[in-house]
Amino acid sequence: MSLPSTNADEATTSFVEMTGPPRPGPTRVLMIHPRFMGGSFWSFEKTSRMYGAEYPMPPLGLATVAAMLPDDWPVRIVDRNIETLSDADIEAADLIMTGGMLPQRADLLHVIDWAHSLGKKVMIGGPDIMSSPDVFAHVDFVVVGEAESVIGEVIAAWRNGAERGRFDAEKFKADVTHSPIPRFELLKREKYLQMTVQYSRGCPFTCEFCDIIELFGRKPRTKTNAQILSELDAIHALGYRGHVNFVDDNLIGNKKAVKQFLPELIRWQEERNYPFDFSTEASLNLADDDDLMAMLSKAGFLGVFIGIESPDDNVLNATKKKQNTKRNIAESVHKVYASGLAVLAGFIVGFDEEKGSVGDAIADLIEEAAIPIAMVGLLYALPETGLTRRLAKEGRLHPPLSMEEALAEGSADQCTQGLNFDTLRPRAEILRDFRTVVARTYDLKAYHRRVRRLADLLRFDHANIDVLRSGFMKNALFVLRLSWVMGITAKEGKRLYWGTLLHAARRDTRSLEAVFLSLAAYTHTGPFSRDVLKAIDAKIASLPFEPATPALAAE
Repeated sequence: MSLPSTNADEATTSFVEMTGPPRPGPTRVLMIHPRFMGGSFWSFEKTSRMYGAEYPMPPLGLATVAAMLPDDWPVRIVDRNIETLSDADIEAADLIMTGGMLPQRADLLHVIDWAHSLGKKVMIGGPDIMSSPDVFAHVDFVVVGEAESVIGEVIAAWRNGAERGRFDAEKFKADVTHSPIPRFELLKREKYLQMTVQYSRGCPFTCEFCDIIELFGRKPRTKTNAQILSELDAIHALGYRGHVNFVDDNLIGNKKAVKQFLPELIRWQEERNYPFDFSTEASLNLADDDDLMAMLSKAGFLGVFIGIESPDDNVLNATKKKQNTKRNIAESVHKVYASGLAVLAGFIVGFDEEKGSVGDAIADLIEEAAIPIAMVGLLYALPETGLTRRLAKEGRLHPPLSMEEALAEGSADQCTQGLNFDTLRPRAEILRDFRTVVARTYDLKAYHRRVRRLADLLRFDHANIDVLRSGFMKNALFVLRLSWVMGITAKEGKRLYWGTLLHAARRDTRSLEAVFLSLAAYTHTGPFSRDVLKAIDAKIASLPFEPATPALAAE
């Protein structure tokens, strides 16, 4: 029997099939975090191993949902990126809960089929399900949207004997101030490079290619100061010391709120002798606010990821990335360095408005701005974005790859699997531009040159010196491992490695933290870039002669 919902104000239920007996007692839940497909820029496995870890970040979403479940439900989390999953693990559970992002889809579907083959009910949620719920219509329970809005309804349906159901949360309405402290104790903390927290959801900007505003809205919703400090307290109480990443898509989306939060975070750090250092993601307009950058630095933030995308104002305006226009991008990055914050940045090749070759212009900007770690990707039309809707309307969007095709490709990474649409420029020309950026950016000498300039440009007038020095001492074993790999046993670059360290030490020993982190990142990004170049060369070689389509070029 299919029953309509009696909805809460913030939730709607598509359907619930009530065909089973009630389940009033405790439910044993196994939460499974699917594997990311191989070949990702963000995997950083080699860098993680330098620290004695196995993977960069834990599944914060699952840990958060675990905290929303009834207290008497036993919960276990298995992350397939760091550990094995067996039939026995699945059979021991009453309910399997899983979900993930687009690069996890292949393994997510595998896990669902695996659990079904063992007769288990599966409940899924997460960003990929929010964007493409129809792909998962065969799953027993599908949660579309933010769990806070619907979790009570989901639990009630399960307890009342529901066999299937779909629960749709009203978009952008979840009250994150009611989000519980994640079950950090369920995570295998020693296996991760860093722990994670989330302060806000949403972003005020309207970038055409970005799905964040489609998933979480343009009005950033923030947790209370006491709430996020309680999460840090929970991590601290478990004995963890080290790096914590604020996984917000734009931490400064609500500047007023974050400026009220940072003084309390600074006080929290000072009272505990700075047990953590932090990183996050922000927009480039961070460089316009000296007070905000100073507070971030004093709070213990070491670095920030910034989406730059392109040096061309025509491209930025057309894609609605207007916050990056009418400014000298390199000078803006240097302002961030002057506050003591290192910058990682994202760049994209393949926009319609690119005129002629753009590869050298992007590589020149990366060099001028002195950004060591640059994520360079091919434009990809993500589900449910303005870009995807426009390309579909123009008849240019390609059908999504089947799972068989995706697995044959061996990667869901934006570095090799972009351009899922008919391009205005010849595809081979775009790929050659992309190849130019990757080759120049991850040339070993060029990389060390940018790391040395980073050391020159960093200033620590506002930074807390103790957190930098304590981080260096805590990571002595990491430094020894890195020096062995890059400075002693490496086939090339040994003199560059020691020269870069000497340069930074002479300039300001406090810059060594950022320098070591940048060099450690190259243990992953260097080999990864070479794999990307091989893949792009193969794609270029496989393409026929492809002149620009006259009608599209005219547009």
